[in-house]
Amino acid sequence: MKKLGMSFVTILIVASLSATAPKAKTFTGEIMDNMCAAAGSHKGMEDMFHIGDDPKKCTLECVAKGGKYVLYNAETKTIYQLDDQRKPKEFAGQKVKVTGTYDKGPETIHVQSIEAAA
Repeated sequence: MKKLGMSFVTILIVASLSATAPKAKTFTGEIMDNMCAAAGSHKGMEDMFHIGDDPKKCTLECVAKGGKYVLYNAETKTIYQLDDQRKPKEFAGQKVKVTGTYDKGPETIHVQSIEAAA
C-alpha cells in the first residue's frame, strides 16, 4: 500500500511539473549578430568591413570577431538572445522562424528549431 501511495504522489509531482513547464512559441525575425542588431542594421559594419550589401557575410564576420548570434525583429525592434550559437550559423543574415521557449529574465530564447521564413 505504501508503494502505491508513493507512486501516486510521484505521478502527481511529474504531472504538475509538466503542466507548469513553459510552452514553446515561434518567433520571427532575422538571424543577425548582436552588434548589428543593436544598431538595427548591417549598414555600418558592412561599410567598415567593405563587404557590400551582404547580411550573411556581415553576420558571419561580426560573429567571427566576437559577436553573438541573435534574432532581430525589425518590426518591433526587439533583440532576442539565442542560447544555441551553432544552429543560427547556417541561417546567418536570413529571415527565419525560431521555435523555442522564452526566458524573460535574460531575454533569451531556448532554441528548439530554426527554419527559413517563407
